[in-house]
Amino acid sequence: MRSKQKSFDDLLRVKPIIGMIHLGALPGAPRAHSGFDEVVGRALEDAETLAAGGCHALMMENFGDIPFLPGRVSATVVAAMTKVAVEVKRKVTLPLGINVLRNDGVSALAIALAAGADFIRVNVLTGARVTDQGVIGGIADVLLREQAATGANKVRILADVDVKHSAPLAARPLADEVKDTILRGLADAVIVSGSGTGAAVDINKLKLVRDAAQRAPVLIGSGVSLDTIEGLMPYSSGFIVGTSLKKDGRPENKVELKRVQELLARHKALLERYPAI
Repeated sequence: MRSKQKSFDDLLRVKPIIGMIHLGALPGAPRAHSGFDEVVGRALEDAETLAAGGCHALMMENFGDIPFLPGRVSATVVAAMTKVAVEVKRKVTLPLGINVLRNDGVSALAIALAAGADFIRVNVLTGARVTDQGVIGGIADVLLREQAATGANKVRILADVDVKHSAPLAARPLADEVKDTILRGLADAVIVSGSGTGAAVDINKLKLVRDAAQRAPVLIGSGVSLDTIEGLMPYSSGFIVGTSLKKDGRPENKVELKRVQELLARHKALLERYPAI
């Protein structure tokens, strides 16, 4: 059954589970050995499984496009991701987020506008990080002007702090990074992750971010599973979940319905004890 579309603010009332759609390699990527139709079909299959299992929203990213470009991606990637996003929205009536790796928030915003998606994820919105793509600088100045120029103010910006697979360019208190991301980068919410894809979040780090963010939403961006969700629940506003919902716990594998259902059942039970912040 297709449920009524919810806004991002509505989602926050239930501390949402946002299920990940990890796209296969898109045209032009080094590992793009399968046809694009196969990539689309797999994305739709995962989207439907996540929805059937009870996820509150979806997030799509070009996970298979390694090695990632540090900034703007090609027009081909934008077109391909837009195609998939449109097809996902036709199949599943859930809020949809877009993340264009490694840090192309402008393209993510364009895809969201074209496909009717609801939010985007930006890995480095403010400051600078040392990554496997080199040094990546914040894009808030460009992205927020693009958002204003296109009238895309309803597309929410979810921004990582101390993002996974990176290190700070220079030592700086994490609380200051959080405050700058919200107050100077104008992020609608911040995301806390572990050291890499699927890695657990340090609870002390989460508490620090929660305190620094004050009333702004704080989402968990990695390492959410049946084993970890209870400890994260008191301090988070939502969860972006990918790896633990896949066959054998591997992000490149298909989503398994049983894993989704088990996590959502656990989440529902915990929500009664830890309501929305």
